[in-house]
Order: sequence, then C-alpha cells, then structure tokens
Amino acid sequence: MLSGSFVATVTPFKDGVLDEKTFRNLLDRQMEAGTTGVVPCGTTGESATLSYEEHKHLIELTVGHVKGKMKVIAGAGSNCTSEAIELARHAEGSGADAVLVITPYYNKPTQKGMILHFEAVAKSITIPLVVYNVPGRTGVSIDVDTLAELNKIPNITAIKEASGSVDRVSAVLGKTSLTVLSGDDSLTFPMMMVGAKGVISVTANVVPKLVAQMVDAALKGDVETGRKIHHQLFGLSSKLFLETNPLPAKAALAKMGLIQNELRLPLCPMSSDKFKILEDELVKMKLV
Repeated sequence: MLSGSFVATVTPFKDGVLDEKTFRNLLDRQMEAGTTGVVPCGTTGESATLSYEEHKHLIELTVGHVKGKMKVIAGAGSNCTSEAIELARHAEGSGADAVLVITPYYNKPTQKGMILHFEAVAKSITIPLVVYNVPGRTGVSIDVDTLAELNKIPNITAIKEASGSVDRVSAVLGKTSLTVLSGDDSLTFPMMMVGAKGVISVTANVVPKLVAQMVDAALKGDVETGRKIHHQLFGLSSKLFLETNPLPAKAALAKMGLIQNELRLPLCPMSSDKFKILEDELVKMKLV
C-alpha cells in the first residue's frame, strides 16, 4: 500500500533547460526530511511543458538518484491513451514504484471512456497505478461508481483525490478498497481523519519535514500532534494556491534560495501583490 508523505516535486529550470544539479539537491532535501516518496513529472512539475525526452529523462534521473531511499510515483498522464501507455511503460522500465495517471483533460471523456482509458494503461504495466482526480484542472470528475469498477483491476490500487471534498473521500472509501491520498494540502489532515493514508503534496516542496511529521502523526493515531501541525501548515498551504500551481511553490523556493524562479510559458512568475502575501507567510514561518 502506498501511504505517507509524497512530494509533487517542482521541475527547476535554468536558462530554459532542466537544472539537473538543483533537482538532485531538491531530492536530497526531501530524503533528509523523511519524505516517503517523490512524484516527478506531475502538474506541479510542469509536465505539460516538458518534451517526452525531458519527461523520460527526469523519471530516470529521479529513480537513479534516490536509489530506493524514497518511493517514486512517476507522472504518466496524458489525454491520449497511447501516450499515457508509453509513459507508464517507460516509468516501469526505469524502476519507478508506481505511476500517477490523471483523468484525461480537455477531451472530456464519458465515465465509460475513463474506464477504458485507465484499464488500458493499467494492463500495459505491472506496477501500481494511482488514479488522479482533479476536476478543477481537467474539466471531468471520475464518479465513485466508476472507481468501484476500476478497483476490480488488480494494479489500480490508489487515488490522488483533489476534488476539495472530505465527503468524496468518505464515499470512495465506502465503495472501494482503494488507498486514498490527498491532493489538497489544506485538507490532508481532515481527509486522513476519515481514512486517507497520506498526501501527494505541493506544500512539501517548501516544508517537507513538517508535512512528513503531520502525516506520520495521523497514520499513528496521534491526533493532537497531527492537528497542531495541520494548523501550523494551513496558512502556507492556502497561500501556495493564491495563483496557479506551481507559480507560488516556485516563488517560495526561489525566495528560500533553493531554485531559480523560472517557469515555462504559458506559466509565468506570480504577480507581485500575490507574492507579497506569500512572502509574509514565509517570514511568519521563519523560512526566509
């Protein structure tokens, strides 16, 4: 079972190309903080702007660098099923522990189409597949009954749930045996209180140790400690979504001196007024 604190890592760029040295440093920082696993080439990693060569290279680099010290859930999503299969097979061949596959965006498939999509990708590999439900970005939501059908496929084992609803987590857990991982940082602790087993986190880019400690406390049933850290993190988690992810996360990491604040179009650095709000939170948390 995939459980714990997983970081949806940013992809650092320098002068338009992958900044591999900085990326390795970010991975080292996560390992030192006790992060369970890393999720490269997801939305936070600007996967939509990566070439397939860059995407595959980044997965290989991640697996090779962590050397089993963290689990690797490789982003392998696409709104084209054959492309998702290609990325998933490459991830498995590279040594990834699992793949994260988003609901197909823009073409807005029916529930039957989503079943066929996830089934085709899952059957092309043997490692676990984590379904990613994020209707705010994709324009579609995978129904709980659809998840119950997908749950019959042996290696579809988990869902990253980013619908913003604790009720939805309860419904999924009531109808399936899927492991639920939070996809909404501000809701991670509440979701875990109804049965989620961890998070694929944006906030962990900035404060990996705190996120790992909160998740660990929740998994151990230490509600008081988990709640305390949840409230400590809540302001930052909210402000990391003042603008489109990963704009604030990259701005925060740049302010902390960990990366250059470089994104690929059509993404661009966050506006100065919103950044000031984020900066104030970083100062408040003594991160800068």
